Amino acid sequence: MKNYKLVIFDWDGTVMDSVSKIVNCMGQSARKCGLAVPSDESIKNIIGLSLDCAVATLFPENESEYADLIAGYKHQYKYVDETPTPLFADAQSTFAKLKAQGVTLAIATGKSRVGLERLLIETQLGAYFSATRTGDDAQSKPSPDMLLQILAQLDISASEALMIGDTRIDMAMAHSAGIDRIGVTMGVHNAQQLNEFAPIATVDSYQQLQALLIK
Repeated sequence: MKNYKLVIFDWDGTVMDSVSKIVNCMGQSARKCGLAVPSDESIKNIIGLSLDCAVATLFPENESEYADLIAGYKHQYKYVDETPTPLFADAQSTFAKLKAQGVTLAIATGKSRVGLERLLIETQLGAYFSATRTGDDAQSKPSPDMLLQILAQLDISASEALMIGDTRIDMAMAHSAGIDRIGVTMGVHNAQQLNEFAPIATVDSYQQLQALLIK
């Protein structure tokens, strides 16, 4: 494993175990709008997209409901749904050890800017990350836009960066940006699905990730 200057993390399903909450909140928003609830698998497959793209993918025939679906989802996530969203085991220690090695860390997520900032404060992880991009700041994944913005901001080349994510969307984004990638299987997609985009590795835990990245 080469020494990367920059490691970029996805958030949902990669840093935070939030997949179940996202599925529940999207389902409840659909019910409130009187729409058929997509399958859990369908909802999982949009995790990583910006919220407007996610809603358009799940409800292509219901454009007139998009604003209400988005507002309903945000309300459910912030105020109503109580599904726990813990950090994955050893995530914080991984960030600390990488920083101690002099590695720069960043986040590339489909979450909203407000949502990410709130969670960075709640989890006390904000100090670890030198750059963050959300679905409000860049084109939605799998466009490489948010990764390219991060590289430009930090003046680091694609060959010196590594992307870590739990979905095929993350892997496709990194592939498009010319960035090496590692898939994690704690979130949405399994190793076979992640391997479609030729990651340099897939891991099942942060302990395994540390074994690869911590010198």
